[in-house]
Amino acid sequence: MPRLLMGYLVPLNDKLEEDTSIPNIPLNQGPNYIGRHTTASLSDKRLSRKHLTLTASPDASAVLAVEGTNPIVVKSENTRKKLFPKDNATIHHGDVIELIPGHYLFKYKTLSGNENLDAHGVHNHKRGSNDRGKGAEVEELSRKRSRQLVPQEKGSNTSFKAEVEGSSLGAENRGNLQSKRDGSQVEAIQHFRVPNDKLPQTFRLLNVQGLPQWANTSCVSIGDVIQGDIVVAILSNYMVDIDWLIPACPKIAKVPHVLVIHGEGDGTLDYMKRKKPANWILHKPPLPISFGTHHSKAMLLVYPRGVRIIVHTANLIFVDWNNKSQGLWMQDFPWKDQNNPSKGCGFENDLIDYLSALKWPEFSVNFPNLGSFKINPSFFKKFDYSNAAVRLIASVPGYHTGTNMKKWGHMKLRTILQECTFDKEFRKSPLAYQFSSLGSLDEKWMAELASSMSSGLSDDRTPLGPGEPLIIWPTVEDVRCSLEGYAAGNAVPSPLKNVEKDFLRKSWARWMASHTGRCRAMPHIKTYTRYNGQKLAWFLLTSANLSKAAWGALQKNNSQLMIRSYELGVLFLPFKTCSSGFSCTSNGVPSEDKRGRPESSEASRTTLVTLNWHGNRNSDSSSEVIKLPVPYELPPQPYTIEADVPWSWDRRYNKKDVYGQVWPRHVQLYATQGS
Repeated sequence: MPRLLMGYLVPLNDKLEEDTSIPNIPLNQGPNYIGRHTTASLSDKRLSRKHLTLTASPDASAVLAVEGTNPIVVKSENTRKKLFPKDNATIHHGDVIELIPGHYLFKYKTLSGNENLDAHGVHNHKRGSNDRGKGAEVEELSRKRSRQLVPQEKGSNTSFKAEVEGSSLGAENRGNLQSKRDGSQVEAIQHFRVPNDKLPQTFRLLNVQGLPQWANTSCVSIGDVIQGDIVVAILSNYMVDIDWLIPACPKIAKVPHVLVIHGEGDGTLDYMKRKKPANWILHKPPLPISFGTHHSKAMLLVYPRGVRIIVHTANLIFVDWNNKSQGLWMQDFPWKDQNNPSKGCGFENDLIDYLSALKWPEFSVNFPNLGSFKINPSFFKKFDYSNAAVRLIASVPGYHTGTNMKKWGHMKLRTILQECTFDKEFRKSPLAYQFSSLGSLDEKWMAELASSMSSGLSDDRTPLGPGEPLIIWPTVEDVRCSLEGYAAGNAVPSPLKNVEKDFLRKSWARWMASHTGRCRAMPHIKTYTRYNGQKLAWFLLTSANLSKAAWGALQKNNSQLMIRSYELGVLFLPFKTCSSGFSCTSNGVPSEDKRGRPESSEASRTTLVTLNWHGNRNSDSSSEVIKLPVPYELPPQPYTIEADVPWSWDRRYNKKDVYGQVWPRHVQLYATQGS
């Protein structure tokens, strides 16, 4: 159930006056964790990430527990008491907390005891008309944005509080809160629950701190997927913060063999070499074409029982796993029967081709009861992928010709879709492109990409026909009012020259995510789909942004595909796979059914739908319904030309964000490095 808002920690300056330049920290009933990065102002390294816990009670008191390594101070009336790690104390309305003795002062204010908290739970600083400060601006901002954050019809009084607190909305208001467009369903994600054996058929969103409990239903954190007796871990990513990763996932420090495939530059790489555990190998794949990156985000975890393949969208840094909208897919695969090895399949072939391009230095590992193996791409042929629920869509840098041209980028997607038959309702249905970085594009290439994404046949074996794409992209206001304020724009790195092109104007669409509680969690997830209402022909979760570098561009009269970067994604198709229920971390007995994905285009279908789909799961027993937690609303809402401005990160924005900051500003992404 959503937790009730009980009060706030209100920041104070050195004179013990309320500091309106820093936002209040909301406190819900029950435990609240306060520490470094709880707000943008708390970045001091003396603060632990979980510095203290405040457990707020309905009686207006709260139990404070010191969780970090440094002491804190509580001032109550005329007494000042220092609390050390593991100490506890009860605080009341008006007490002052010093997170570091003498520094970072906050006053505990409860809703029941504070006459200056208005009906919206927003602090009213009662400033004069000539001193309309940042706190008042935040208050007005929260009211203005409530229509976007929780969809509502004109005249509804539901405030910003509904999403931030997770307040329950009365049944009488539900009708008013329904979007007038097709399919929007308030808090739809709270009904998204998938049995473990069905998880490979869908994906999950990552937890976002600060959201109401319902918004993180069935969501995951890094510790939820890196589990069990891992023998080898291969972590593939672009950015890697070792200082965050190991404390956030202590399990990884206990893995005997870790290979980190990264895209870091020389400065961060030197730091990683100094700080990494001795058993970690760092490898940056070759980048033969300028301006390319290693951008793929994946994990290959090898166990005594099998291998876990994880494809996701988050850099290995704090903000990506805590503050942003992200996605993750995972499936476990058993070892093949070495006495009767099965033949390969599409997933296996794609995986081995991709791993072979990475050129990592092989190393030897001894597996209990299995013997010693060289860990190279061929090693991963030893697992049975016949039950893979997805296809891999990868990019590797190079000038690809002949049959290799169909292995990578948008031509790989085109090749797979051309082999698929879809329901006739997807004829000429629209496309949605959603991503977090926009390359330098032109109309010719956009048509080339749309041709690939429009591939496929309808039931009568005729082409589906072209789909019109919409580009889901946050506005300046979305970024300004986000959980991170303007700092979120640092991870939406597109310059004005790329964003302002005239031919893109008709394609812009809003980031609207009320049904998953993520309107204010800016997207770092990348997704592409073809849809009709709440039904999906196919869906791609990927690391690839909208750029030629990621997807590739045809050259030399369409005889060559040039790609600059490494990317990796998973493609969900509407065809049944056999769910074996195999797990690397449990002792359950997997199904003996090894049919995997039928190769025939006449294979039995599934129906892919969003969380806002209202159909009957049992209406067609021959078509299993698979819900995908698409974080944004479909159909997307086009920009209002007069009001909506697409975000670009090289412009100056002087209107203050929810933290009282302007843009540009410095954003620290790593825990202790100066970058």
